[in-house]
Amino acid sequence: MLDLDPNRETTRSVRDLTIGELFSSNLTDTSCVFIDSDREVWLATEMCAEYTESSVDQIVVLNKNNIIGTVGGYDLLAHIRKNPTRRFQYESKVEEIMFSPVPIIEKSMKFRDLMENWKHSRRAFSIFRTGFDSNWYSISARKMLQIGMKVKTNFSTLSIQKNKIVTFETDDTLGKILDLMYKNMTRKLLLENSNQFISDRIILGEISRILKFEEKVEDILDFPVGHTRLEYVPSVKEDLKLNELCSIINESDNPCLMYKDTIVTPWDVCLILLSEDLKMQQSRVDLCPYCGKEIESS
Repeated sequence: MLDLDPNRETTRSVRDLTIGELFSSNLTDTSCVFIDSDREVWLATEMCAEYTESSVDQIVVLNKNNIIGTVGGYDLLAHIRKNPTRRFQYESKVEEIMFSPVPIIEKSMKFRDLMENWKHSRRAFSIFRTGFDSNWYSISARKMLQIGMKVKTNFSTLSIQKNKIVTFETDDTLGKILDLMYKNMTRKLLLENSNQFISDRIILGEISRILKFEEKVEDILDFPVGHTRLEYVPSVKEDLKLNELCSIINESDNPCLMYKDTIVTPWDVCLILLSEDLKMQQSRVDLCPYCGKEIESS
């Protein structure tokens, strides 16, 4: 809890605020999603197709109710590249492909330290407990859009670092798509000469569909991407402030935005919040005696 004069507000740098301070009113609005470690990979593929790129983003792995790891699109697709068979999906267990150690943090961790964790693990996802209940909650890069929407700054899309847009063609296979993703360390590829894209989430959904309805397909990576339903990335041409940019991405089913010749993602927003000396107003807050959530004082 912030120790502030109740008669005034203070402004502090976003990167120096703790997770609890950043999300004083909605820290626990995203509960973890779990899967047992002895379940088959096909189920994790199906679950991640639903939750990847959301505020949840990754699935937490349990062994006898103990958290032992996480699994997300990166882990699943990395192993599918090594073993792209239908048999692998149905016979391999989640514990064989999960990521460990578990990215557990405290709500007292500062945003700058959280970002160091995410950069080191290459996974913008962490879990935590509040100390007021036994539930586990998650935080991901997409949740940080809520902070970008609150920040008052002159920072605009004109200042955003240009990211290389990697493209693909309709006659490419899923194998070639994944090669491009891992080579360029990106979760999204743009269809050449269009604003349609494919992502790890879309590929996981396509793999789930193949397993259910394409019984003759044995090598998943040979499947042509031309059969995959692509999605459209929102596009803007005018210059936007950071809060406007974050609002558009946050309201979109696909957490990204095309601005001129670059694609902006929640991770880019995280980097902006970390690198820029952005300020955020902090009102006096108190803890609810029943649930432990921080509430603004009247």
